[in-house]
Amino acid sequence: MSTRDGTGMRAAVERWSAAPVVFLHRLPRGVLLAAVFALLVVGMVRTGWVGAAGLLVLAVALAWFGYLNWPALDASGRLLRVVALAVLTGFALARGIGRF
Repeated sequence: MSTRDGTGMRAAVERWSAAPVVFLHRLPRGVLLAAVFALLVVGMVRTGWVGAAGLLVLAVALAWFGYLNWPALDASGRLLRVVALAVLTGFALARGIGRF
């Protein structure tokens, strides 16, 4: 998963992400699915900043994985991730200010 360039911010993020990604990979799939589902439920059911926080945690995870996978994606994959991140962040901000 590491890129060829061994310097810069991307390499630092990849090095920092190695241990958490291995930890997440070793967890049973059901645990990750339950965590994502729980955060999504909190984000959709709770109001105000509590709901927004659940959605923002999902947005941060999506952004982190999107950044790590960016070099391997084609244009449609990149567009899909950017749109998904924008929609999720928009819902979180709308939930935080009480518009959703």
